[in-house]
Amino acid sequence: MPTCVKIAPMNSPFASSPLTGPRVVTLAYDGLCTFEFGVAVEVFGLARPELGHDWYRHATAAIEPGPLRAAGGLTVTTSGNLDLIAEADLIVVPGWRGIGEPVPALLIETLRAAHARGARLMSLCSGLAVLAATGLLDGHRATTHWRYADAIRSRFPLIKLDPDVLYVDEGQVMTAAGSAAGIDLCLHVVRRDFGAEAANSVARRLVVPPHREGGQAQFIIKPVPQEREGQRLAPLIDWIDGNLDREVTLAEMAARAGMSTRSFQRKFKDLTGSAPGEFLLARRLRHACDLLERQADLSLDDIALAAGFGTPATLRHHFRTRLATSPAAYRARFGHAA
Repeated sequence: MPTCVKIAPMNSPFASSPLTGPRVVTLAYDGLCTFEFGVAVEVFGLARPELGHDWYRHATAAIEPGPLRAAGGLTVTTSGNLDLIAEADLIVVPGWRGIGEPVPALLIETLRAAHARGARLMSLCSGLAVLAATGLLDGHRATTHWRYADAIRSRFPLIKLDPDVLYVDEGQVMTAAGSAAGIDLCLHVVRRDFGAEAANSVARRLVVPPHREGGQAQFIIKPVPQEREGQRLAPLIDWIDGNLDREVTLAEMAARAGMSTRSFQRKFKDLTGSAPGEFLLARRLRHACDLLERQADLSLDDIALAAGFGTPATLRHHFRTRLATSPAAYRARFGHAA
């Protein structure tokens, strides 16, 4: 028999914390999505003494009386109730219990009040349904799992839904796509708050890449490439990464892979989820980001050349169109000295 969860007002769990960093509250409810909830707790709630005393302070808030049953037959005991949101700097909404399930009016009101006082709101996967119900995303970009895209568009037509990306950062409101994309967004928040080195440290503990290229299109049903093609193209991808500072043509890549141009384009996209040109551009952008984060002494001219963009103007163009920021703003936010 599951154990009922007691949810009662209590003293703030933040008051006795030895940490001094941003206060993060992850919501819990009956029908909780265990994976997304676990992602938030793992990133924001795990002790990380190597990252100092200004690391996140984390608590879990129940949005309703218990028992709170989670996927997998678990029950959840929380740090407190919705009163905790009044203290939160960041509020995380895990995957919601059903894309069409109503959102309690008290929760909507509480999230709106938190947003009005400057707290950040973040949804993981179908948790978008909760933020959408607040109206705070109307007229703004957002994302969710691709399988929920049509339902969200139908119910919330004012949201500028982009189901092709892993996450969207609108500043005060952030949304992640499918379950694993929640890790990507959480690491992005760490990068925003504490810099690239902290995000990389958390990623190493999770044994995941600190940044994934591409979007959900890579993970929507498509043929699985044959293993021999992966082995055949792996050396080429290593070669691309080692030659980002020079012009790389489609014909050169196909020749190195020992394929015709047409076959190469098809098999490369099957393997990576991206066309060769898109893949190359993403690698160039990632390399430029790495240099901006780690090499404060490099000028934009140096970085543009090292990443294969040629000129700072071209570098700025791709940052603006692909990352919705400028190289200078990216360095100011994520640079090692930030």
